[in-house]
Amino acid sequence: MRYGIVAILAAFTLAACATSPEAPSGAPTLVIAPGAPAPAQSRFYADCISQAAGANSYDREANVLRFHCTGAVAQRFFEGLANWSTQIGSQYEAEGVMWRFTSTIRENPSFVDFCRRTTAQAYDCTIVLNVGAFLTE
Repeated sequence: MRYGIVAILAAFTLAACATSPEAPSGAPTLVIAPGAPAPAQSRFYADCISQAAGANSYDREANVLRFHCTGAVAQRFFEGLANWSTQIGSQYEAEGVMWRFTSTIRENPSFVDFCRRTTAQAYDCTIVLNVGAFLTE
């Protein structure tokens, strides 16, 4: 009986591996999937990255590029995150600074997009773009 359970668990494990999205089913294809229209909140990202690129306001952390925008561009993004970050529990206030994240954070803000408002009503945002190991070459 014990061997039967082990065999069943092994079969499930192998089936899961065989159907995982990471397991290629053959040679890679160069067919590009069709895109869908970007939603309105995409403009926040585009504006922030555009401002950061124009001002050379970007840096690197490990294998990600971080684009930093400020001012009205960052304020619009910050305000656009209000409902979302509240809904997912990713809004924090610390030392008079209001932080809003696009996803929940685990330990710190590394590798997560965020905007914040300081006590002086100044706004800034950081957008993280994972570029992989190419960045370390």
